[in-house]
Amino acid sequence: RSGQITGPKEGRPNSPASVASSGSTPSSKAKDHAHNDKSSTPGLKSNTPTPRNDAPTPGTSTTPGLRPIMGKPSGMEALAAPALRTPLSIAGSYATPFAMMGHHEMNGSLTSPGVYAGLHISPQMSVAAAAYGRSPMAGFDPHSHMRPGLQASLTSISGGKPAYSFHVSADGQMQPVPFPPDALIGPGIPRHARQINTLSHGEVVCAVTISNPTRHVYTGGKGCVKIWDISQPGSKSPVSQLDCLNRDNYIRSCKLLPDGRTLIVGGEASTLTIWDLASPTPRIKAELTSSAPACYALAISPDAKVCFSCCSDGNIAVWDLHNQTLVRQFQGHTDGASCIDISHDGTKLWTGGLDNTVRSWDLREGRQLQQHDFTSQIFSLGYCPTGEWLAVGMESSNVEVLHHTKPDKYQLHLHESCVLSLKFAYCGKWFVSTGKDNLLNAWRTPYGASIFQSKESSSVLSCDISADDKYIVTGSGDKKATVYEVIY
Repeated sequence: RSGQITGPKEGRPNSPASVASSGSTPSSKAKDHAHNDKSSTPGLKSNTPTPRNDAPTPGTSTTPGLRPIMGKPSGMEALAAPALRTPLSIAGSYATPFAMMGHHEMNGSLTSPGVYAGLHISPQMSVAAAAYGRSPMAGFDPHSHMRPGLQASLTSISGGKPAYSFHVSADGQMQPVPFPPDALIGPGIPRHARQINTLSHGEVVCAVTISNPTRHVYTGGKGCVKIWDISQPGSKSPVSQLDCLNRDNYIRSCKLLPDGRTLIVGGEASTLTIWDLASPTPRIKAELTSSAPACYALAISPDAKVCFSCCSDGNIAVWDLHNQTLVRQFQGHTDGASCIDISHDGTKLWTGGLDNTVRSWDLREGRQLQQHDFTSQIFSLGYCPTGEWLAVGMESSNVEVLHHTKPDKYQLHLHESCVLSLKFAYCGKWFVSTGKDNLLNAWRTPYGASIFQSKESSSVLSCDISADDKYIVTGSGDKKATVYEVIY
């Protein structure tokens, strides 16, 4: 069964490194493949993680055949794809949000359809500009039904970028989204993010998590998790190192229990390790072993009683944390399960797989509820904490935002390579995605207005947002993690 996804398809699961555009190459499988290079990745089969020496080979500055899939050259800079972005509009002057940019500045291009990097259509604002003109009162708010009680305020969004956010109706028709006036302004919407710290882990950082309250950051790489105290400005070395798995196997996920005293770690091994962080020195208090050779992602129930593990064989293992026993397996994915999230009330689970599907599961009844089929492998997903929306990151570079009951969705085009991680802010009003194109993108829920964008030096494999929505941490192919402060 693993044979079914070839080449570019193989996705995340397997190889961090592959994906890391840095050369150090973790295992080569999937993600790299994500990049297309079939040759360099022999054992690629997505469902077979495990250590690999098939990995891409160090030195290459981007992961091996990484880009081809996108048809661009492979140097890192190719990852930048200027065409798409006019970063200015995005990353630039945040302090004065886009309100300063009148529609006339964007209108020049309104009439010309433009290119759309792969698909540029006219600037996103064309519709909105027409609808809202300068006075927010003027227009309709296509999203009013979704945004109860938010105040409209003056602004023009998009800063002249070609359209990148599309509404896809149930019958497949795509239309650029006219962003509402409050898309980028209002309580809980960041203006930008500022890098405040670099954590030099020393290996590709495939997993990151932030403690609540925000003090410690956990970075997972090859064979270990390092713990950093970010409350001390400029801390250059970890306060602790947890040796997990074998020295050469990558950690793919680490999750804290809500009380912050226990960390669960999974990766390229059949065993999950449960660490007691409350003892004087962190120690392993239990190990959970399954038949699958690797775990690609973990989720923990809100009541901290159950842990869910996305296995490389496609199963979702359900562990009772109190008794440390396997209590159930959700079976359905026909290739590795790559990503997972749980609804805020703990009743529903969402999983994405290398079999190009996203599935939802009823945790009370233990059965599959829905299946969404895509034409690309799924590498990342997140369920909005306030409900309704599920954001999905694809190997194809798209981000899609699905409604939990309605058939229509949003499709967002600002990444130029696979979308490796995705996380919602706890307030639910925005989310971030990261990619093999070195980008961290922050998007407005659900329609995807671009709030800010940061370009890193290498693939961004993992991310987390602090519980107070004030910090973002990313894990990079450059063997480091970056801490951002979110500016409101």
